[in-house]
Amino acid sequence: MNRHRDIEQRFDGASERVRDRVRQYANGTADTANDLIERGRRITGRLGRRTSGYGRQLSHAAEDLADEASYQYRRVRRHASRHPVATVAVVAGTVGAFLLLRKLLRSDED
Repeated sequence: MNRHRDIEQRFDGASERVRDRVRQYANGTADTANDLIERGRRITGRLGRRTSGYGRQLSHAAEDLADEASYQYRRVRRHASRHPVATVAVVAGTVGAFLLLRKLLRSDED
């Protein structure tokens, strides 16, 4: 019984670390998207004086990009909080695939 509890605690700890890492990445993505929105607004402000059509198109594109980044952030957070073990499995599989590809593609001379 202790073995099962130990395995469960390890998965819980790993899932919390992965959840925190996902939140960090998502927060970084949201910050970048907000920065892009601000840049877009500044640029469209400058371009808006010259031609309103191009500035408006650029503004809409920046807002669409920010909306998509926000949606993806919320989606990743929801998935990580609902399925922590699945999130750990995905991360472990990704790392394993990376290591396997690295081993396969490395030359024998190394």
